[in-house]
Parts: sequence; structure tokens; C-alpha cells
Amino acid sequence: MKDYAETVAFLGQWGRFQQIVFFLLCASIMPNGFGAFTLVFVTDTPKHHCLIPDVNLTKEWHSAIIPVHVVNGKQEQSRCSRYRLDVVRNLSAQGYVPGRDVNLTDLEQEGCVDGWNYSTDIYESTIVSEFNLVCSEQWKQPLTSTVFFMGVLCGCFFSGQLSDRFGRKPVLFATMAVQTVFTFIQVFSSSWIMFTILLFINGLGQMSNFVAALVLGAETLTGNVRVLYSSMGTCLGFAAGYMILPLVAYFLRNWKSLLLALSVPAVVYLPFWWLIPESPRWLLSQGRVEEAEAMVRKAAVWNKVQAPRVIFEDYSANKTKTKEHYNVFDLLRNSSIRITTLILCFVSFTMITGYYCLSFNTSQLHADPYISCFISAAVEVPAYISSWLALRYLPRRMSVISTLLLGAVSLYFIQLIPQGLSNLSLALEMVAKYSITTGSSMMFAYTAELYPTVLRNTATGVCTTVSRMGSCITPFLLETSTYFKYLPYITLGTLAVVSAIAAFFLPESFGRPLPETIQQMSRRKRIKCPCITRKDTPIPVVLLDSPL
Repeated sequence: MKDYAETVAFLGQWGRFQQIVFFLLCASIMPNGFGAFTLVFVTDTPKHHCLIPDVNLTKEWHSAIIPVHVVNGKQEQSRCSRYRLDVVRNLSAQGYVPGRDVNLTDLEQEGCVDGWNYSTDIYESTIVSEFNLVCSEQWKQPLTSTVFFMGVLCGCFFSGQLSDRFGRKPVLFATMAVQTVFTFIQVFSSSWIMFTILLFINGLGQMSNFVAALVLGAETLTGNVRVLYSSMGTCLGFAAGYMILPLVAYFLRNWKSLLLALSVPAVVYLPFWWLIPESPRWLLSQGRVEEAEAMVRKAAVWNKVQAPRVIFEDYSANKTKTKEHYNVFDLLRNSSIRITTLILCFVSFTMITGYYCLSFNTSQLHADPYISCFISAAVEVPAYISSWLALRYLPRRMSVISTLLLGAVSLYFIQLIPQGLSNLSLALEMVAKYSITTGSSMMFAYTAELYPTVLRNTATGVCTTVSRMGSCITPFLLETSTYFKYLPYITLGTLAVVSAIAAFFLPESFGRPLPETIQQMSRRKRIKCPCITRKDTPIPVVLLDSPL
């Protein structure tokens, strides 16, 4: 049976059809870019202190009623306590002066029983100021991000199997609708619980949309255009959305206005339904040869080329053999596929954990969070370009290993930099962000290339699901810096080294056609791990006619 890319070679690689699919799918990914990091602004904690009611206090007592603590060598007002208001009122009425007549350290303190006063220097409001997620309720702030990423995790797991069962296109647009609708509804949240429930549902469509678009484009496009799309096109679409976020947030500093601005414009994607086709590879894998041929003939008209009388003749002959459905357990039945899946899951977990830790840790880049977010996003552009070049000219396995090791070295060296050279530490952190982002981009394409059509979206979804566990632990991993400043960097560096060793045992996919069957995937050679001695069950193999 001829390879799909050879069968549709008459279309060319970069005609009008491919251009429309390429750019529309990239545009459909942009909401994932700003959706993934909206929480940077929506859940940020403004400066705050206890609210002082309008009572009769002298100017001196009004300024002194909030205790002052030393934090990291700087004096800051207490965020969660004040001197007892009734005591301060009596002292003020008697004419005592704080610091001269009264030693403030002797006064009893109380919590913020009247609420808090939030600074509006950076934000008009966030959900932290809206729902008072501070002091005893502060634990809800990082939990909000974790709930979102739990939604992302669940969405990635189920969307992969739904996409393999019902098609790439329906899942792509369903996940886009979930993101848009529930982002809009979040604006009307009346409590933190309501907001987090809606945020979880929003997360179900977040990266699921990205994966569906990635696989749809990878299966529709061919040759170098497929590599360009999988490695750089999708990721630059994500980065474009990421860079748009701080620009929009700068002008809309109210969290409700920001969510409205990011959700309402999504209605422009409705016409895409009639322009983006279903994956022809998926149609063929389901035995729907007539639909696949109709789609390819339409592409031929768009590209102004002549299609042959019968396009998928060999597929038609094998039509009755392609209707079997596969699920996640097929990734574990064969030893070779099982090992490949486990290694890919672990490497993807490391990449995503590093990516989100370094992305959410960029507040130290600049005092302005909008500039910090934009810098973090801008670093990704050269990373995605590097990923595309590596996927086009270099072996996949060694490229992934190299990015992991570069990231590990940069992260380990940060703790060796003297405190006076903070700019050098930041430069090393951005090198690590660059390398991890490059590797993450390659992993999407690498994973899609290793699996056959019948399992591709399920496998990509499973690997993405496991990797999202890393994003779920990101808030807690960053919290470990309160115990030891460099512990997050050491943890990430160690994970990167172990993942680089594991990646050495992955099969290579560079310069080879996408596998269409499980037998073709099982036939791919990989370096055997000496600690694994179990032999695979022999599988009948169908040789490809002309491997690239």
C-alpha cells in the first residue's frame, strides 16, 4: 500500500489549499496562548493592608496603625494585621503620639476584621481583591491555578480518544467553543468557588484545542510544510497569543474586562468550520475512503491541479480492514510501544514542568508584570524557530537530548552566580527557558511522528495529559523556594538530566514517513535498554514500499 504522502503528491506541498489550512489552524491556536497565561494577571495579588474604617484618628496614628515588618531587607507594612483599633482610638483621643509617647511593639495586634485595602497602582482588580484571597484565604490563590491545570489534564486525556473516535475537526471546534463560552461566563462569577468550577471547565478545552489542531495539520500537510507547521507554525501561533496577552492586559486592568476582551472576539472563528477540512488520514483510517477522496479532489481544485481518476485505490481494497477502533490500552499491549510511550510521557512531563515553572517565575525579570510577561513570551519566538530548524535538519532524538542538557546546565549554574550578578542569573534562566521551550515544541512533533494514524491522537493526548501533571505541581514547586531559594532550579535540572538519559532509548523518526499501522510503528528500531530483557511478542509486519 502506497504511503499517504506519495498518494497525494500531485497536490504539491504549498498550494492554496495547504496555505489556507496552515494559517487558519495557526490562528485557531492563538487563544491557547493568552488563555494559558491569563491567570498571571487575573490571580495576581496586589499590595494590600488592613482596611482602616473612617474613625477619628490623628494623622500620626492613622499612619502608624499598620505594623511594619522587615521582608528581604526591606520594610513593608503588614498585610494581615493591624494594632487593635479600639486601643489606638483611645490613645489618639488622649493625645498620645506613636513612637514618642507609646512604644508600638507593646501594643496588641488584631486581624483585618474590617477587610483589606488593595493598591490600584498596577491592577484595578483581580480575583484576589474581588474575593479577598489573602491572609487566611491565601491558599486559594495558588490552588486556582492548579484547578485550571487539572482541567487541562483531564481535557487532554479525553479529547485524544474522542478525536480518534469522532474525528479531529469536531473536537477542534468543540474545544474552541468550551474555551470561549466558559471564559465569557467566568466574568459573572459571584464567588471564588463558582469561578474555579468554571475555570476547570475552561481548562478542559485549553490544550485539547492545541493538540487537535496540531494533529489535524500534521495529518493533512506533507513534507517540509508538515514539519514547519508541527514545529514552528503551531508554536508561533501560541507565542503570538502569549505576546498579545500583556498588551491587552496593560490597557484592561480589571479582570472582568480582560476576560471579556479575550473571549468575545473568538466569534471570528465560526467561519473556519467551512474552511478547515477533516484529516484525510483519519478518514482513511476509519474506512471512509469516499470522503477522503472528495476532500483531496476539492484540494486539487483549490490548487488548480488535475487529480487522478482513482486516488486511494489501495486504501479502497483494504477498506474493510480499517474500521477497528483503538484506545489508550493499545499503547500498553506491545512491549516496544509501551516503553516508547512511558519514555515520551516522562520527557514531556519534564519539559512542561520546566516550561511553566520558568514562565510563571518571570516576575523577577522586571518590576512591571506586563513587561515581564512580554519578555517571557518573546523568548519563545527564537526557541520555536530553533525547533523548526532542528526538526528539519537534525535527528529528533539527539535534538531533544541536547535541549534537555542545555537547560539542565543553565539551571545548575544559576546557584553558582554571586548575588551581585543578578542579571547573569536572569540570563541563565532565560537560556533555560529558551532550551526547554525548544524541546517542548519538538516533543509535540516527535510524538506525532512516532505513532500510527489509528493511535496518533490518543498517544499525543496521553503524553500531553501526563505532561500536564507537571503544570499542576508548578505552583507548589515554586513555593519550595521559600525553604531554599535554588531548590526549584535544582529539581528541574535533575529532571532534565534523567529525561535526557531516558530519551536516548527512543526510536528515531527523522526522514521517515508517518506510520499508518501499529505494525509499522513496532518495526521501528530503537536502542535497547540493557536493563530490559523481555522480548516482544512477534508481530506480522507489513513492509513499506518506499521508505524515505
